[in-house]
Amino acid sequence: MTLKEQIQQDFIEAMKARQEDRKNALAMLKAAIMRWETDGEKKVAGDEAVLAIIQKEVKQRRDAAEGFRSGGKEDMALKEEAEMKVLQAYLPEQLSEEKVRAVISETLTEAGISSKAEMGRAMGLVMGKLKGKADGGMINRVVASLLQ
Repeated sequence: MTLKEQIQQDFIEAMKARQEDRKNALAMLKAAIMRWETDGEKKVAGDEAVLAIIQKEVKQRRDAAEGFRSGGKEDMALKEEAEMKVLQAYLPEQLSEEKVRAVISETLTEAGISSKAEMGRAMGLVMGKLKGKADGGMINRVVASLLQ
């Protein structure tokens, strides 16, 4: 079963169980997948594309929650975070910052990268190894801290 099919099945189960928060989060995810599939050329969202869409949706929820919280709207922030948790269940387990730091350090050493001037090249190599396994913001922060 593909990830897209699993999301559809879980959406139906959430509707039957009257789990409104879960149903709403999955409905928005399904809409994002459909937008991706119909944007421009005809394409079918495979698992890799669906994972990228989920990551984007999780980031949007995280940013929205921070915005609501800074605006004093705690109830809206909690709603966004609840949706984010539903979506995160479909992502592979995320690596801890300690493990991310070890992978990045090893990658930088192997490539001989040691200066901030090579940040772009470093990010390209690191993202190739960690894509989907860790938050991009954390990866960027760790790479920047390791490059002097």
